[in-house]
Amino acid sequence: MTTEATRPGRRSGETPLALTRRARKMARILAETHPDAHCELDFRNPFELAVATILSAQSTDVRVNLTTPALFDRYPDARAMAGAEIADLEEMIRSTGFFRNKAKSLLGLATAVVTRYDGELPRTMAELVELPGIGRKTANVILGNAFGVPGVTVDTHLARLVGRFGWTTHTDPVKIERVVDDLIPRKDWTMFSHRVIFHGRRVCHARKPACGACTLARLCPSFGTGPADPVQAARLLKGPRVAELAAAAGVPAP
Repeated sequence: MTTEATRPGRRSGETPLALTRRARKMARILAETHPDAHCELDFRNPFELAVATILSAQSTDVRVNLTTPALFDRYPDARAMAGAEIADLEEMIRSTGFFRNKAKSLLGLATAVVTRYDGELPRTMAELVELPGIGRKTANVILGNAFGVPGVTVDTHLARLVGRFGWTTHTDPVKIERVVDDLIPRKDWTMFSHRVIFHGRRVCHARKPACGACTLARLCPSFGTGPADPVQAARLLKGPRVAELAAAAGVPAP
């Protein structure tokens, strides 16, 4: 269990119990704020999700989703991809960036899945992280969204936001994951990750968060990092639900 010594970053004078209660209240508000939160990578099976997640590194989900239909048509499973020419893979995924390294990872992943697991992606963290291109973050994405095994995905948004929330000052992804694991009920880990990512993309931006139009404002010790004025803050909201996000925060829509 995470102890006081391993969970820095609480509000001054906040007890571990008070932090847990505040964290869970914030999680409930995020669920109300982002009812549309979901995995934004398109996939039809676990192997496709693994491929899409590898491609998403230093790219956008939108770009990946534009790239994978043709890729999956040509290489519909691990066996097909294991037989691919690396140059062909590179060309098909070029638009996602870092395509040479990604193509190498995809070919290695497909080959390992075929040789070690008869073409079927394994279902445990220990096995997944031993595969080429699969780290702990990618494994949690696969487990939570393809296999229904709860997991916290520590991407740049989640790491930034839980720090702003005052849940931890850790920057190491594994330590952050452990803190969140201890604060949030296990059954909620996967969806909590999606909601935080949505909040990071739509409200709590890296450079200028929309503090004055945030549903978490009164519970967040970092309130004021961005504009506190509701009108100014509402102009910073992004995504397809700007009006709803403003209404949820009780501020005028931009």
